[in-house]
Amino acid sequence: MDLENQKRVKEFAEKYGAENLVVVLGAAEGEASGLAAETVTNGDPTYAGPLTGVQLGLRVYHVCEPEIKQEVNEDVYDEQVSMMEMVLDIDDIISEMSSIRTQYCKF
Repeated sequence: MDLENQKRVKEFAEKYGAENLVVVLGAAEGEASGLAAETVTNGDPTYAGPLTGVQLGLRVYHVCEPEIKQEVNEDVYDEQVSMMEMVLDIDDIISEMSSIRTQYCKF
């Protein structure tokens, strides 16, 4: 997760409260999704950005996870996401995201 997005997430958590936020990611690999998820839950593991040492514990999901997929209009999901879903390792992404939520999410 780049430094500007870290800054935005931190500002939103301060403004709206971490308990009121859900972060939805769309990275193409489980490892990349996990790194971004860890950043918004346990702090920036690279120690380079605004979330270094900031444990927000935010709820975080990948757009292809069932919890998010069921919340999105089916036509919009098909148009915007379904093509990518065909080439992603969804099981790997779900496994990585579930692991991060289990370890670090507070809400």
